[in-house]
Amino acid sequence: MTQAHEAPQYIVVGEGDAAREIAILSRSAPALDHRPALVWLGGYRSDMTGTKAVELDRFAQQEGLACIRFDYSGHGASKGEFRDGTISRWLEESLAVLDDKAPESVILIGSSMGGWIALRLIEELRKRGKGPNVAGLVLIAPAPDFTAELIEPNLTEAEKASLTERGYFEEPSEYSPEPNIFTRDLMEDGRKNLVLKGVIDTGCPVHILQGMRDEDVPYQHALRLMEHLPADDVVLSLIRDGDHRLSRPQDIERMLSAVKSLVASGTARL
Repeated sequence: MTQAHEAPQYIVVGEGDAAREIAILSRSAPALDHRPALVWLGGYRSDMTGTKAVELDRFAQQEGLACIRFDYSGHGASKGEFRDGTISRWLEESLAVLDDKAPESVILIGSSMGGWIALRLIEELRKRGKGPNVAGLVLIAPAPDFTAELIEPNLTEAEKASLTERGYFEEPSEYSPEPNIFTRDLMEDGRKNLVLKGVIDTGCPVHILQGMRDEDVPYQHALRLMEHLPADDVVLSLIRDGDHRLSRPQDIERMLSAVKSLVASGTARL
């Protein structure tokens, strides 16, 4: 089994002024192992060296599974300006990573904004009619449509004015000394990528983990997502004392337990 590379591999996504180098850390499974590869899709301003991503990779090593982690442009080890980031841009990069690694089957593990990216990724793979089979989804505090559903309705007059005049607004982050930046491009592009507008048919089992003390993505948002997944086998685990990060040891154990069950069911269907 190949160990995860200490130094990331880089691929170039986009052309001309839009070209950016995307950093990937990947772990291969043993030859002839056809179990689904684990694909980590991080959240807004998080990267592939965060606690959950690292624990997922450790689990993959322990279980002999392939695991793919990467940073969106403007995040972590990847190049590009964070302020240029949009859902469409980060989705394009996610597709490019899957194209480069070409796994037969995947389980997508999406955290916060990564949950939105995961749902859009399934839509785009289906449109293309090629790419890996998605054997399962683990969504951790998923934030689909967060720009339109969670940010825009709560904008202050000062933030609206900043978006109009400066093209962005800032807000303090409890996870970083640097403020969160939300751009007008991100907001406008978010409207083109909405998924909570009808039935979402992922074609695979879905496990949602959601903290009930999440101040960034209220647990009611996960309940709403459930309403849009009537055709799928969905498990929703509400964690009474869980926050948005869900990075405590007991939360990590829940995530890995969900992944393990989906690996078993995904392998059985192959």
